Order: sequence, then C-alpha cells, then structure tokens
Amino acid sequence: MGCRKRAPVTDLLRVVHRSGTLVPDPRRTLPGRGASLHPTPECLHAAERRRAFPRALRLPGGGAAVEAGPLRAHVLAVPAGDRDPGRATTDERQTAPQTDRHPAGPHVESRTSSDEQAVKSPR
Repeated sequence: MGCRKRAPVTDLLRVVHRSGTLVPDPRRTLPGRGASLHPTPECLHAAERRRAFPRALRLPGGGAAVEAGPLRAHVLAVPAGDRDPGRATTDERQTAPQTDRHPAGPHVESRTSSDEQAVKSPR
C-alpha cells in the first residue's frame, strides 16, 4: 500500500481501523476491512504521506487523518527478519532443503509402480 510493490500476503502486515486508530493485525484475524503493507518504516511513511489508509480502508470522511501510533510502534519495534516467527518468508521457503520424503507425510512412498512405467489404454 505504501510502496505499491507486489508481495506475497505472508510478507505483508495487515492493518485495520479500530476507533479512529490504525491497528496492526499480524495474525490476520481481526474483523473488518483490512489493508496490507510491508512492515518497514519506509513503506509506512510512504502510505502516510500519500494518505493511503483512509482510501484503502474506505473510511468515511475521505482524507481525514487517522491515528497511526500503535501501527508505527509495531513497525518500528519489529525487526524485518522477525515479523512472524511461526511463518517462513518467501526467501526461506525457496531455500528450504529438499528431502526425499513425500510432502504428504512419512506414510506415503515417494515412488509408486505407476510412476515407473506408464500404461496406455487402447482406444
């Protein structure tokens, strides 16, 4: 929203409007319309400068200023690499080590007899 760059939703911070205040929603569970932005001070500053929050959240009053204190404190307090410790970022998912195990679990074999030889049915 601030820098206008596209990113996976897991790399963005959801923001909701609560009682005139912008509230961070890192677990993405709060009700209501949300807006997403990169959890960086630069992106937050750009969104505030462009007055993007009232538009993105469709707040009545259009360009009325909203309090961003809790959101600003969250963005400045959380280092870029520690946004959500339970979630892997895009870079971590791409560099994850490959194993011989099947993604469905240990009870599923990686190769079956149907993988080794394709059988064509006569028409």
